[in-house]
Amino acid sequence: MSDTRERVLFALLAIPAVVALAWFGGYAWMLFIAAVQVAAIVEYGRLARAKGAAPQRGTMIALSLLLIVVFMHERLAADAVLLFGPLAWPLQWQALLWVLLLGLMLALLVELFRGADAPLLNLGSTLLGVLYIGLFLATTVGIREIFTVVEFPVGRVFGTATLGPAQLAQLERWGGGTMIAVLAGIWLCDTAAYFGGRAMGKHKLFPRVSPKKTWEGAIWGAVAAVAGMLAARAIALDYLGVVDAVLLGLMIGVLGQLGDLVESLLKRDAGVKDSSGMLPGHGGVFDRFDSLIFVSPAVFLYLDFIVFA
Repeated sequence: MSDTRERVLFALLAIPAVVALAWFGGYAWMLFIAAVQVAAIVEYGRLARAKGAAPQRGTMIALSLLLIVVFMHERLAADAVLLFGPLAWPLQWQALLWVLLLGLMLALLVELFRGADAPLLNLGSTLLGVLYIGLFLATTVGIREIFTVVEFPVGRVFGTATLGPAQLAQLERWGGGTMIAVLAGIWLCDTAAYFGGRAMGKHKLFPRVSPKKTWEGAIWGAVAAVAGMLAARAIALDYLGVVDAVLLGLMIGVLGQLGDLVESLLKRDAGVKDSSGMLPGHGGVFDRFDSLIFVSPAVFLYLDFIVFA
């Protein structure tokens, strides 16, 4: 079976599953992103070890999973109240500080007692893995959860659902549609950049890191991402203005390609072509989600602090 055939067949199976998980959101999406996090961190650890570092894999995984919990804050708080009654529950920004500050202390103490060589290199690669893969990917859960409104029936009130059933259902549709639109924008960008570059590419984009990428392909990719987000707005995401859709499309088209280049830089430095061979025809999980890793924080911040401010 050719590599191209493997790639297409795997995509035909995987894409509907990922889209369904994004649509339903909640704990299903959280668990999927957690699995992606763990796999990407394991692959990232291999790249770091190829350069002589010994990152703390357990610390990276534990802190990354806790960061996902932070972005599930309201849903988890509501469920905890229902199960256990009134509880003292930190605010989301407080929980984020707890994880980051205590996580840094933990990493330092683990390195102190593990007795490995090159502690500066080890700590640097560990914290980069937590922030780059752990925190960035956790914001994909944050994007989906922005649209979730929960009501706390007892105990301390963090927020209340004052909307009717139809409005809550609309929010859920917007949430699933937005996450799918982000994924589709990345896929459209990748496809348009590939074929646009093959057909018209003459000027190298970043030959030091990725010799085959061209400016022409990058422009085609960015235009496709913007077009995809405008189409998503017209079809389902009417809460977005035209300017919002264009800006989000540009974020996806530009940052998605930059994220791919960042991961290519790490692989080139480690002397490997793919982060692993886990996904048939697609390399590793880190390879397949490098664009989403880089896009998600910007989309989350834009939605949370601008669109819904």
